[in-house]
Amino acid sequence: MAQYEEFTIDQGSDVAIELHLANADGSKKNLDGITVGAKMKKNYNSDSSDTHPFSAVVAAPAADGIVTLSLTNTQTDLLKAGRYVYDVETSYVDSSSTTIKERILEGRIQVTPSVTK
Repeated sequence: MAQYEEFTIDQGSDVAIELHLANADGSKKNLDGITVGAKMKKNYNSDSSDTHPFSAVVAAPAADGIVTLSLTNTQTDLLKAGRYVYDVETSYVDSSSTTIKERILEGRIQVTPSVTK
């Protein structure tokens, strides 16, 4: 089951969210061979034109289990102020060539409006 977190993003600002992923025993999750994806949208039923993908980068070394999700100030400037939903998923291909996906984080993002543009 995914963890739930709420974030606030300022419209027109650069955003970076650093995730430290761990195994059930508390050890760092090795992200070697794992892809991470994250998206946000106004609501779960929004169409694809209202979907905003994050850049998701696994930090080196992958064995440290650190992922940075980011949006540029240009991307956040295009967001309408208000509440959004988001999730973060990992995926990898197992030994039988099956793609395994896991939702690791989900929640809400509040985008606050910008006065200075």
